[in-house]
Amino acid sequence: MRRRILVIKLGSFGDIIVSSGAVHDIRNHHPDDDITVLTGPAYRKIYERCPWVDHVLTDSRDPRWRLDLMYRLSRRVRFDSFDMIYDLQKAKRTAFYHRWFVKRASWSGCAQGCSHPYDVPPFGTMTGQAEYALQLQAAGVPTKYTTDPDLSWFVEDVSDVLDNAGVSDPYVLLMPGASLRHPRKCWPHYRELASALVADGVCVVTAPGPDDLELCRDMPGIMLTGGNGYLDFFQLAGVQAGAAFVAGNDSGPTHLAAHLGVQGIALYGAASVRYMNNMGRRNFRCLYRERIEDITAAEVQAEIGRALSSHAPVTKP
Repeated sequence: MRRRILVIKLGSFGDIIVSSGAVHDIRNHHPDDDITVLTGPAYRKIYERCPWVDHVLTDSRDPRWRLDLMYRLSRRVRFDSFDMIYDLQKAKRTAFYHRWFVKRASWSGCAQGCSHPYDVPPFGTMTGQAEYALQLQAAGVPTKYTTDPDLSWFVEDVSDVLDNAGVSDPYVLLMPGASLRHPRKCWPHYRELASALVADGVCVVTAPGPDDLELCRDMPGIMLTGGNGYLDFFQLAGVQAGAAFVAGNDSGPTHLAAHLGVQGIALYGAASVRYMNNMGRRNFRCLYRERIEDITAAEVQAEIGRALSSHAPVTKP
């Protein structure tokens, strides 16, 4: 009999990327079952494209004191119609869902009284992916991909976008933006870095999202835009996958680049250092100063120079 599985991952974009391997392992553990993801509206298209998901439901995260909206959510999602629920969000909101909406379904997470709990490590003592592995293993799920996700399905062919914009290989992608709620995460020297790279004959590219357009509009180099004025998640992944080097802040797009396996660097200051252990990968390192503005453009340019000196042209995805 085909069982019904619910995976809860509401956001943010970076967390969606970090948890993608866990979703892959859940699919492998339930190869013949029906898997639904509950996520935020902004990430519906990601999970609709994800090869390990059958259905997508959205949760706009309305205030929990709005009992009418909570009741409407419970009727729409019907939590107890699922045989197993994997709570990858593990927040007060989802603990609220477990307490009030779940009477029968098995639940993997850290909500009090859930059927498949795990020993939650102190914050910052391990990466988010290592913690997902603990959670899934406690629920009997083998974790082949949780700490080493495969994001090849995310990458769109953007060869036409690059060719039409005159981008030459090798190119360096700069991502100067971050969440509007966290402007202190943004390194302030991208324009200086771009000017120095262009002066050295490096092809510099930016691919801003809607919140980053003003940061990139007058920056030296080539700004890539799509039909809506910016590239979507999948086109951005295509640009990242073909880059010789990517530099960004603590942001979702930088997490995406790091997990695609490209060479790059993430720039951190005290405002986000507590999350830094989730970013470092084999080819992607983090550069930290307590004051993010104390990281110099010359330091980052030197990192890029070393990467370009060993770069072999790649076939664009």
